[in-house]
Amino acid sequence: MRFSAVSAIVLACLTVSGCGSSSSRNNVTAEQPSRETTSSVARAASPVPSANVGAIASQAPPQQEMLAWARPAPEAQAFAPVSRTIGMPVPSERPIAMITPDNPAIEATPGTRGQIYGHRFRDAKPINFGSRSPRKLAVHGVDVSRWQGEINWEKLRTQGANFAYIKATDGGDHLDPMFKKNWRKAKQAGLKRGAYHFFYWCRTAGEQADWFIRNVPREADALPPVIDVEWNGESSCKRRPSRERVLEKMRVFMDKLERHYGQRPIIYTAPDFYRDNLRGELLDYPFWLRSVAAHPSKVYPGRKWIFWQYSGSGLSHGVDGRIDLNVFHGSEEDWHDWVAARST
Repeated sequence: MRFSAVSAIVLACLTVSGCGSSSSRNNVTAEQPSRETTSSVARAASPVPSANVGAIASQAPPQQEMLAWARPAPEAQAFAPVSRTIGMPVPSERPIAMITPDNPAIEATPGTRGQIYGHRFRDAKPINFGSRSPRKLAVHGVDVSRWQGEINWEKLRTQGANFAYIKATDGGDHLDPMFKKNWRKAKQAGLKRGAYHFFYWCRTAGEQADWFIRNVPREADALPPVIDVEWNGESSCKRRPSRERVLEKMRVFMDKLERHYGQRPIIYTAPDFYRDNLRGELLDYPFWLRSVAAHPSKVYPGRKWIFWQYSGSGLSHGVDGRIDLNVFHGSEEDWHDWVAARST
């Protein structure tokens, strides 16, 4: 009788203790986060270099009589890249805390206007452009190729490179060996960037367009593609087609790019080639003009333009050697509006 009573008491205690322990384990398990992830949760990419914030350029009154902004081609919407979200949406009742990288990218989020960095370039051969100096325009940029070597894009941006045109291809079989790296790094540094093709007069226009399209990605935030047309005495191709043939080849190339990228290409040219082939022609295309000794209005009278290459001897932190300097024709507000129109 005494043994039975003690046993009953011990048994009751063990039962109570077991229930308490089980409850405690359940509570601990419920408080720990699940280690499972789903494909709808995108992992953060590796951190990208950040850039120091520079001074904002003062806005100079734009020379409105020379503006030549290209409107999107009528069929542009049909070819514009479409942004899609891949994977199932994350349930709103279980928000996921995202960890911000130590060095977040400085690229502006869609729909916002990025900072404009003021002009801080130097020039090995400075030119006095008088009252119409490019320094009075707000948005400066550069164009680069393999000859600039390794570029520190973050430093280059804070020096005043708000945009960059990057050499991609020439002819029908040559890819600039630095294009892919420059394309990626310029975007990471927050520059608006576009690609250009050096046109080779000894290959068909269709072959060259196909080669450019094969190597330059179609991205919603890219600037319009550029066709670089000029006489190059150092080229292995010595052919100089007639004016009619030049215009025919250019149109074939540009039409093909416009259909693919949904943006009208920009024409880059130099004074002698312009004089021989483009004066009074292609008035419905935007132009990027090389003019390193005088204002474009003197070298290309009557021609509207969107970019002006005003120096081939620029100096800047972030680049060893010289670099081409360019400026957009308009104010900061004009620039933001023009970029927004290209991105939709």
